[in-house]
Amino acid sequence: MRVVDGDTMEVEFPNGEVDTVRLLGVDTPETSAESTSPDEFEGIPDTDEGRAHLRAWGLEASTFAESELAGEEVTVVTGGDRRGSYGRLLAVLYVDGEDFNERLLTEGYARLYDTEFAKRDAYAAAEADARERGAGLWAFDESDYPTEASEVDDGDLPPLPDDGDYDCGDFDTRAEANAVLDRSPDDPHNLDADGDGEACESIPEFGVTPAALPVSP
Repeated sequence: MRVVDGDTMEVEFPNGEVDTVRLLGVDTPETSAESTSPDEFEGIPDTDEGRAHLRAWGLEASTFAESELAGEEVTVVTGGDRRGSYGRLLAVLYVDGEDFNERLLTEGYARLYDTEFAKRDAYAAAEADARERGAGLWAFDESDYPTEASEVDDGDLPPLPDDGDYDCGDFDTRAEANAVLDRSPDDPHNLDADGDGEACESIPEFGVTPAALPVSP
């Protein structure tokens, strides 16, 4: 099995055929800021911070799926050859007898994709419980996602490495990198390699690394 993202996998069946499976009834956030849709996730604002939050949890959902599914034998349950608008096979995956689709909802990696299917009520209850607990993506706090260097306090910056030199991998957000650049405009750490005034453009503008995500209760 190859994980494409949090809700899409390529599965090799016992007959050797490979098909792209879209997990039925769930939707994880997109992994690019431009493609995220905060209006699909109730309670997440349609702001730079909201999009950063969803993108981060989209990456986290992909990482979670990779850790749980890659290389594993799974049971694929479909309602016949039911396919989505992109031709992907709609299915529920079971890992060691556990419904993986429902687990994404329970742990806050996904929202309910509201369509008709047999387990819809159970999935809706799992999402409602996750939202009530503030699990995963439902634990949005705007202050976790500074998008401007001016919003970053000195205490929010990562400690200076032992060699005295930052590199872009030391920062959780581009705002942090830009805050360091603002404090030292001569750029002693070479964070602005192309000299355009924007540090660490390898970090998505409205994104954070999965390691920067707040821990869910």
